[in-house]
Amino acid sequence: MYIFQGNFKFPYSNMSLSILISSLTILTQMTLSHIVRTQISKLVKHDLLREIILEIVASAELCGTCYELIIIADNYGVLAYALYLFLMTIWWSKSWGTATACPYNLLEEYVEQGTDFKTVGLKIGAQTFGGIASFRWVKQLWMLEMAATHKGRGVEDCSADLQVPFLFGFLIECVLTCFCRLFSRSLGELEPKFSNIIDSFFATSMVVLAFNYSGGYFNPVLATGLKWGCKGHSNTEHVVVYWAGSILGSMLSIKLWNNQMVKEKLVNSITPVMTKLKPSKEEEEKKED
Repeated sequence: MYIFQGNFKFPYSNMSLSILISSLTILTQMTLSHIVRTQISKLVKHDLLREIILEIVASAELCGTCYELIIIADNYGVLAYALYLFLMTIWWSKSWGTATACPYNLLEEYVEQGTDFKTVGLKIGAQTFGGIASFRWVKQLWMLEMAATHKGRGVEDCSADLQVPFLFGFLIECVLTCFCRLFSRSLGELEPKFSNIIDSFFATSMVVLAFNYSGGYFNPVLATGLKWGCKGHSNTEHVVVYWAGSILGSMLSIKLWNNQMVKEKLVNSITPVMTKLKPSKEEEEKKED
């Protein structure tokens, strides 16, 4: 039995081996990143330097693993991509600690908590560097062509995921980023059990919703690490869609969240479901202990 992908004909067994290799590639990067992160947290005593390095590591891990997710999406479909992304985001919520690998999280801290702007700028620079640098080792892995699905990927030109006019792409990234941030804030307010799993499921659903239109990045560093300079949009369009779009969506979520009426409606709309997942008194007491 053969499966046709593009100009290549792969035996079914090769496709099974390819998904295994892609899975191991992702797992290896995540494991190594976790080890590096643990050592940095122990060895680097200077707070700001440690935080900057951890942002580089998290952003490199994010983009490096998501390069392999592109392979999975192209060859096994969006549902396989969504499953992997869902599981990975749960892991990242546990593993990254204070690192975010996302510029608008830092900008939210600046707006809401008055974080030093120079510190925010340094961290965003570190995130961008980590995201862009990740392709160096991904390219080398792909050029080994250990999997049939890696064939030619290390040398071919990339293509943009933006499949709609860039202003529509801007609106998609803006609005859905806003939805994701508002949902996360609502979960933070209600504190249900499994909140990180629920948040990951919602965010992954939004990615799937936007997948065939803007790519559903909702993170400027991820979009830049994977798609900067790709055919299909100009650099200006890239900045407008993936940087301005998601950052504006994040800032809009702050504005809406600070409106008491909007906040109450949002929280009340998901309260009936989330109260069923509320930790019991015994579990809360255990947490405090």
